Amino acid sequence: MSQRSEQMRGNAIAIVLLLAGGIIMVAPFVWMLSTSLKVPADQYSRTLIPPILTLDNYREIWSLIPLQTMLWNSLKIAAIATAGQLLTCSMAAFVFAVARFRGRDILFFLLLLTLMVPSQITTIPQFILFKWLGLYGTQVPMYLPSFLGGAFGTFLLRQYFKTIPIELAEAARIDGASLITIYWNIYLPLAKPALAAFGVFAFMFSWNDLFTALIYLPSDPETTTLPVGLALFQQQYGGKWTLMMAAVLISVAPIIVAFLIAQKQFIQGISMSGLK
Repeated sequence: MSQRSEQMRGNAIAIVLLLAGGIIMVAPFVWMLSTSLKVPADQYSRTLIPPILTLDNYREIWSLIPLQTMLWNSLKIAAIATAGQLLTCSMAAFVFAVARFRGRDILFFLLLLTLMVPSQITTIPQFILFKWLGLYGTQVPMYLPSFLGGAFGTFLLRQYFKTIPIELAEAARIDGASLITIYWNIYLPLAKPALAAFGVFAFMFSWNDLFTALIYLPSDPETTTLPVGLALFQQQYGGKWTLMMAAVLISVAPIIVAFLIAQKQFIQGISMSGLK
């Protein structure tokens, strides 16, 4: 009985801690939502429930900046970049997990070492290359590097591919299937949870990428992304927090929707890929 009581006490403590952590994480979003629904005169009030609820901030933000165009640009770039990452990283992960060749483990270790290299180090060489190719000022530099793979995605998907019985690939090879056939018809359908998990990560990274957009799409509202638009908007309307919070909530809405759609697959993919 004492052991059961201790177990119940431990579960209660864990639940309280999880609830506290959840409240801490949700509090900023609740504050942003509350501020976005306030009139400008109440933007500095400490009341969580606005005395006067209004949607004028959301209407006004659409008239101040070309939000619809920037949303479309961000969505298009993030979708293409995510597709490129899913394709190339899954191909590399499949090779490292299934194919056998000399130096495979060493090559994979060298790939993981690139995670320690800050992205800022490659910014200048990459900028020179894209400028030489005549792609500066276009959206291509925002998604083209995604088709060259990545260490994080390759690692995440490889860990999941390693959980798939290798006997499936060996049986398919005996039947005459090529590696491409095994990859496309066997491993990809079985890796939907891991692909969904990595897809959410890739989409979120591309959607929030302000640094790259500031380099290649600094100020043109017709081609730039939403993070750049929000940065420019903050410079002009920094004191209008009701408008800022409305714009920020609009910008995070696609990420929340993407996570909710892939929530089940996302959690399953994270738990089975070893990323904890």
